[in-house]
Amino acid sequence: MRYIRPDVVALVSCAVLLAACGDDQPVTSTDTTPQITSATNQTTNQVSSTSGPQDTDPTTGTPTEPGTSSLGTESNGTDTTGTPGTSTTDPGGTDTDTTGPDPSTTTTDPGTSTMTMPCEEANCPMGQFCDPVSDQCIPGCNDDSDCNAPSKCDVGSNTCKGCLGDGDCPLGTVCDAGECTPGCNDMQPCQDGLACCSNTCLDLLVDVDNCQACGNVCPVPPNAAATCAMGQCGLGACKAPWNDCDKDPANGCENQGQCQCTPGAQMACYTGPNGTQGVGICKEGVQTCNPQGTGFGPCTGEVTPNPTEICANNLDDNCNGQTDEDSDKDGDGYTVCGGDCCDEVGPSCLNPVLVNPGAFEVGGNMVDDDCDGTKDNPVASCDGGLASNSGTPIDYAKAIDLCQTTTENPPQNQKKWGVISGTLTRADGSGAIDAQARSIRPGFGTNVVPQQNARLAILSTGNAADSNDANPPYADFQTGKDNGANSAAPADWLAANGGNFPNAPGCPGAGSNAANNSAMLKLRVRVPTNAKSFNVQMYFYSAEWPEWTCTAYNDMFVTLVNSNAAGNPADRNIAIYTTPNNQKYPVGVNLVKAATGLFTQCKNGTFGCSGGNGGNYNGCLSQAGLAGTGFDILEGGCGNNNTTGGGTGWLKMAGNVNGGEVMEIRFAIWDTADGVYDSLVLLDDFVWSVQASQPGVQPN
Repeated sequence: MRYIRPDVVALVSCAVLLAACGDDQPVTSTDTTPQITSATNQTTNQVSSTSGPQDTDPTTGTPTEPGTSSLGTESNGTDTTGTPGTSTTDPGGTDTDTTGPDPSTTTTDPGTSTMTMPCEEANCPMGQFCDPVSDQCIPGCNDDSDCNAPSKCDVGSNTCKGCLGDGDCPLGTVCDAGECTPGCNDMQPCQDGLACCSNTCLDLLVDVDNCQACGNVCPVPPNAAATCAMGQCGLGACKAPWNDCDKDPANGCENQGQCQCTPGAQMACYTGPNGTQGVGICKEGVQTCNPQGTGFGPCTGEVTPNPTEICANNLDDNCNGQTDEDSDKDGDGYTVCGGDCCDEVGPSCLNPVLVNPGAFEVGGNMVDDDCDGTKDNPVASCDGGLASNSGTPIDYAKAIDLCQTTTENPPQNQKKWGVISGTLTRADGSGAIDAQARSIRPGFGTNVVPQQNARLAILSTGNAADSNDANPPYADFQTGKDNGANSAAPADWLAANGGNFPNAPGCPGAGSNAANNSAMLKLRVRVPTNAKSFNVQMYFYSAEWPEWTCTAYNDMFVTLVNSNAAGNPADRNIAIYTTPNNQKYPVGVNLVKAATGLFTQCKNGTFGCSGGNGGNYNGCLSQAGLAGTGFDILEGGCGNNNTTGGGTGWLKMAGNVNGGEVMEIRFAIWDTADGVYDSLVLLDDFVWSVQASQPGVQPN
């Protein structure tokens, strides 16, 4: 029971007295032993006062001051003393302490008096408050003690709530509708390590939408997810089947497929033949993964076998376990130290026997055939500036583009192909020729030009000059020039032909076996080791056309090849045309009897009108090759076919050789059975070949 305050008891006493004073009925004494019982209800705060019949003695009544009630009753030896605000009644020897109610709740009932005590917060139990409307304690709160911690009392609504303001909430939460919910603001910060972005606590170190700063959204890389780590935007997981091979976040997952390697990763490599790694100079290298991660780059730093052993350097250059060996594995006569750059089959040496210092350079095969350190380097021109009346045989070799020279017996490592020597003689090799029977020219006539480079060589039975030349000068070809350089024919050739000049089928034999007004160029040449044949361009003119064609006076031009090669004619003369049925026609005016296309620079019509074996010829294609030569002059002839002479046009003359041998080639021309009606031959463009040929002449 709560303690009854004295001021309340006083109010109750006053209310009782006032009620009594207001009764206009006579006072009647019904019980000489009055009893007053006062009780307080803990729930309603009402005080009930019960009184039995009593007599009031006017003489013994004690006046009561306003605001004070003093009641005294003695019964059964019990003395009851009324004090302000307190009534003590002990009907059976029992004292009762009553807290006076609010006077406004006093109720008087005949025989019973009930009073309602005023509502006080202090009187309400825990979890209740004094309701001013009902003036009763009802569930609710009036301060925080009425709520279970950490709840707070909202005195406005007298309800317990989780919070009344943000300050009641932990960091990182705010008060919303009486409850602490996740959030933040300027006055309510986030817990340590988090930042407040739009009233939400976020970790700026990992949040892809707020990376390092609020609102800083990480861009989504191509083919991948975005990520934020330590406040830095980056590349997240790749979308299948994409992969980040180059490790560059800027381009995302750039490779649609598996990465082959990690960019910058290195691995050992070696591309040389098995068994050579670590032998001699050979060692492994390193391959580095490319920046894209799609594969490894080239093997750098490796050393593979040198195709040839470098001499006298005390190293095993070809990684075969031997130092400075000087082998000739291909058997071509040249050792490695002798300059053979291709002594055995290897990646850059497929045909060793054809590659050595003695070979000629084959254009376009991407091989350094002559081991001079350069592939496919063209043969340098050597005929520019040669004197037209030169008497030096080697100049004539240069004029026909045989530019390289050598010696007869050089050391093996210096044994190269080239012209060894040359002579200008009469047909049998003895005696000097007429100085005007040979020349070197930049062309012949108006339209005929060199077939290669700047000059061509001329040999003649008269003067080696066209109608406009000097040094030597021109001399008419039909009347001819008998220069007196007469000799026998080449003995080996004549013997091979039974001591007689061969003649075209159907034409009479030569009127003599002497070589009148002859001129011969002989060249001694070491053949390139890789050569199997050669060809040279020739152009034959004769004033015997047309009237002396197919007669006993037909002039001769021969090219005799002294070689051990197979396939050349038995008499060594390659200046011959062989028909499909194996008939032989020596080069001369009688080629008109062999086939069309061999004698083409002439005037069509009757030929052989001065002999008995003529006819008509329609194989002349043009007279352009005669213009300005002197053979175009109209004189003699057969009727309308009346030019001084005619010509073959350029013919290709070929012969076979053996690689590395020393051979001789003789170009000889002479008048047959007379000293007039001269003939002339142009020579140019000597070329080696790695293929064997069909010896003889063919239209070019």
